Amino acid sequence: MVSPLVFTLVATHVTIAGVTLFLHRSQAHKSVTLHPIIAHIFRFWLWLTTGMETKQWVAIHRKHHAKCETAEDPHSPVYLGVWNVMFLGVLFYKKECKNQVTMEQYGQETPEDWLERNVYARHSAKGILLMLLIDLYLFGATGLVVWLIQMAWIPFWAAGFINGVGHWFGYRNFAAKDTSTNISPLILPIGLIVGGEEFHNNHHAFPRSARLSYQKWEFDIGWFYLKTLEKFGLCKIHEFLPYPEKRSSNFKFGTNLQLFANKMVSLRKYELNVLKKALSERFDEVSAKVKVSYKSALRALSTHTSAMNKEENARLSKICDSSSHIAKLYKFKENLEEVWQGVGLSVAERAEKVKAWCKEVEETGNEDLIKFSNYIKAKMGIGQKAKA
Repeated sequence: MVSPLVFTLVATHVTIAGVTLFLHRSQAHKSVTLHPIIAHIFRFWLWLTTGMETKQWVAIHRKHHAKCETAEDPHSPVYLGVWNVMFLGVLFYKKECKNQVTMEQYGQETPEDWLERNVYARHSAKGILLMLLIDLYLFGATGLVVWLIQMAWIPFWAAGFINGVGHWFGYRNFAAKDTSTNISPLILPIGLIVGGEEFHNNHHAFPRSARLSYQKWEFDIGWFYLKTLEKFGLCKIHEFLPYPEKRSSNFKFGTNLQLFANKMVSLRKYELNVLKKALSERFDEVSAKVKVSYKSALRALSTHTSAMNKEENARLSKICDSSSHIAKLYKFKENLEEVWQGVGLSVAERAEKVKAWCKEVEETGNEDLIKFSNYIKAKMGIGQKAKA
């Protein structure tokens, strides 16, 4: 007879696998198609262990991406507070489930077969009651504890931890237009608990990628499962973000996804190598005029304005007003973002705009800007080799 502890660990892991592989990567973002048998195993298991309806979960997640860090975001820590999202995330989820506009606008292309209509959606609460009976049958009174842990697993780790901490604490590979962060490997065991969802910044930068890890040292256990399923013909992966190349990669080479990756990495490198260094050197000047911690100041300079609330925008303005040097560097960052955002530009046109930007920053004589300019030109294939 399996022990309650082992059963709980295995059962909750299968549940998180169902959320990340089926609900998230397959249904919400269509980055992978699971074999019907695998998809239905996950549907049935999620009905037993969460009572969540596929359409509701998908709709709310898609809206989160579409309205991220705005008042319309169903669970933004920027507007709702990180601790509220951490511990009350399930309540925000339930509230948004009742929004029929959200369901119709964002819940398209989800299962609408007989089982979904007549069992999973119509009797969503009966699945978790059946799970309770199974747990009680297997473990007696201890089964109630097992069941309670199962019921709390997704509300806390997915609705709370990832949506809360994943927009508050961690590191960023990409300059995404929100506050998303990567949590692992800062908290090593977390990957086994949340199935790869800990790479939240990577995911927000590239929602269509079936692989959530990006750096070679990042391990997405969900991706491991997908590649295993793929070997047995049980899934088809449609799109994934390639690993960064060890040496210079040319912006003109590869897919649109690779181009976008280089853009996001470059903006993040500018934040770290130029803005962060400038703030470190001039923080005494800033703090003498603005009541702000170094961490808050760096966060303001590194967060896109669309992901800030009024208070944070005001803080950014004060920081820039306190130092003309930092204000100038921040303006260069905004100009670079505009260059990258140019819609419909050919490779040659974009290259010319980037070269013009590089020429402008080099004329300042600032050593850090010149180094970054050389890096950009090397990545574009028009300068010396970029550093690995």
